[in-house]
Amino acid sequence: MRTHEALFDRYRSEVAPGWIDYNGHMNVAYYLLAFDLATDVFFDSLGLGADYNKSGAGTTFAGQIKLSYLRELNQGDPLRVSTQLLAFDSKRLRFYHRMFHAGDGILAATAEMLSLHIDLKTRRVAPFPPHIHDALADLWRSHEGIAPPDDAGQGISRPPLAEFVAANR
Repeated sequence: MRTHEALFDRYRSEVAPGWIDYNGHMNVAYYLLAFDLATDVFFDSLGLGADYNKSGAGTTFAGQIKLSYLRELNQGDPLRVSTQLLAFDSKRLRFYHRMFHAGDGILAATAEMLSLHIDLKTRRVAPFPPHIHDALADLWRSHEGIAPPDDAGQGISRPPLAEFVAANR
């Protein structure tokens, strides 16, 4: 079994003053922004980034995102995001981000994402070109032995919705 040392781990940032809400901590929207910025770095490494989009060959659209907030972050806190490729096929990729407080190493949030490859001419889901598929296959070979996170593939299910409904009757 491989370790997390094989994960893609290049995104670094810090919680900006404008990311703080009236509760005095990082607002939920900015967790998504930080994860989106980390996705840009990840996609650049695969050849799927802004240059690929500008070439007119294709792009990616977000298909689904599941965020989990585990710890407050405050202004100036250093961030580190690691990324694990969970799966891919000819048109889609699933990956999992872990956001850490880069100073103390504590996990602050996670995001599981599904991205779709889009042909910019038709604006429809389309197969990855061979060089992108090969880059994904190379990354998969380094990630396939890493166990997926326990919550990967799960929706919002605990407590079940029926418990909320029953509590209000």
